[in-house]
Amino acid sequence: MKSNYKLAITMTAGAILAAGTSLRAADVSTNSDATTPSMAAATANHDSDTTPTEYYRANELSLDGFATGSLGGYSINHISNNRIRHNTQGGAGAGVNYFFTRYVGLGVDAYSENTSGVFIDNAEGNLILRLPLGESIVAPYVFGGGGHQFDAAKLWFGQAGAGIEFRFCPHIGIFVDARAVFPNETKYYGVGRAGLRFSF
Repeated sequence: MKSNYKLAITMTAGAILAAGTSLRAADVSTNSDATTPSMAAATANHDSDTTPTEYYRANELSLDGFATGSLGGYSINHISNNRIRHNTQGGAGAGVNYFFTRYVGLGVDAYSENTSGVFIDNAEGNLILRLPLGESIVAPYVFGGGGHQFDAAKLWFGQAGAGIEFRFCPHIGIFVDARAVFPNETKYYGVGRAGLRFSF
């Protein structure tokens, strides 16, 4: 009889332990299922909050204000610190650009380097090809076009150049570029620009 009691107690204890283990497993499974949707929602919300900022856009209008420096062809071909210091002519100008796509746009600008002559020395228009580096703030570009020089000599010219732009935010940036200018009557010369750009 005692052995039967011991056997019954052992079997009962085993059944209780087995039932407790099953209940704990079911509870863990239920909690896991309950938290999965909320975790998925949190992940989705996090993903939606980290959408990359688009610094360069299609249908973008921008206004430029810049300083210029020009150097004659002879000085460029025989470049030296001394020639840069003494032969560079400085000025200032403004421009407008419009990008039909993220990569292709048109620009017009004008500048003056001679305050004793006419108000505008050069006016020009360019086709601009821009290549933003992914979603970064950096965009190299190349451009080419032509225009008219009003001072010191009145003549037409073609030009080509390259530059790079950095955006602090989607609407404000800085740029630097350089171009080679080929007048129809005189020798070529170079123009460099550095300025501030406001985009809309």
